[in-house]
Amino acid sequence: MRHQSATAHELARVELLAGLPGETLASLGQRMQRHTVSPGESVVAEGEPSDRFYVVLSGLLSVSQAERGRRNLLRPGDYFGEVGLVMDVPRTATVKGMTPAAVASCDRGTFDEIVRPLFTN
Repeated sequence: MRHQSATAHELARVELLAGLPGETLASLGQRMQRHTVSPGESVVAEGEPSDRFYVVLSGLLSVSQAERGRRNLLRPGDYFGEVGLVMDVPRTATVKGMTPAAVASCDRGTFDEIVRPLFTN
């Protein structure tokens, strides 16, 4: 898995982030790590500590819960991981690659500084 940042252009395709000023998007992008995800590979697992916020850059990811099965499909422009960070609870679902995919993630500090305020508007 190679690590590089996400571009402001990629992040602007995420509806939640699209309204951020360009320099804020660029700063966020530099602080995010890009991860490639293989089909079947877990990005996060239900019950794990919540420590990162993710955006989907490419590919498809499935969201499932142990008691309820498959819940959702994530596509480019979608995001996940915010529930655990905002509510300070463990991961509420497992997210796995369905196709080859790319995600970008940031740590709790970056989330709290740049992304969390977007959920209070």
